Amino acid sequence: MATVAPSILAADFARLGDQVRLVEAAGADYLHVDVMDGHFVPNLTLGPQVVAALRPHSRLVFDVHLMLENPEAYIEAFVRAGADIVTVHAEACRHLDRTLNQISQAGAKAGVALNPASGLSLVKWVLPQVDLVLLMTVNPGFGGQEFIPYTLEKVRACRELCLKLGAAPAIEVDGGINPEVGRAAVAAGADILVAGSAVFAAPDPAAVIRELQRL
Repeated sequence: MATVAPSILAADFARLGDQVRLVEAAGADYLHVDVMDGHFVPNLTLGPQVVAALRPHSRLVFDVHLMLENPEAYIEAFVRAGADIVTVHAEACRHLDRTLNQISQAGAKAGVALNPASGLSLVKWVLPQVDLVLLMTVNPGFGGQEFIPYTLEKVRACRELCLKLGAAPAIEVDGGINPEVGRAAVAAGADILVAGSAVFAAPDPAAVIRELQRL
């Protein structure tokens, strides 16, 4: 059974609290929070104040994805705001091991992310210490993009590498995920499906979440 993490990047920001309650009532497992700084990715989204404002309104796992330069400067603020998982990009971290330890010491689960064209060699040696590895299946920055097909092979390779190393992080995929793509991603080894518009733009979000979970 897949874990489903609706991405609030696709939500109606004018009704953000209601949108979070909607997907929680619809059976979502996690809430995926995309944080963008306009430098590491070409878009701006939200900060820890928004996470703190949403936290009292939801019991979902807050899965915070930092698409930021210098993410280490913001980790403690997001954990204090209510992040349960904090994921940083290997491409953005000068000292990745140190940054992942910082997340754990702050009291959150640690995740590491890779852009579509980045090789698994960037994260190989930290896989045994992370709770989650996030493989971007679109180029980060904007919702509503089409899934990049070659990333399926990367999911398979990541699963095989984890088995070889005796590592057991959850493998999360993010970008262009719908039931059809989600089925292929789970078959390749994904555990967590981040879905934005497929959930928030659906006439029946609960039906989409259930379909994704059954994959």
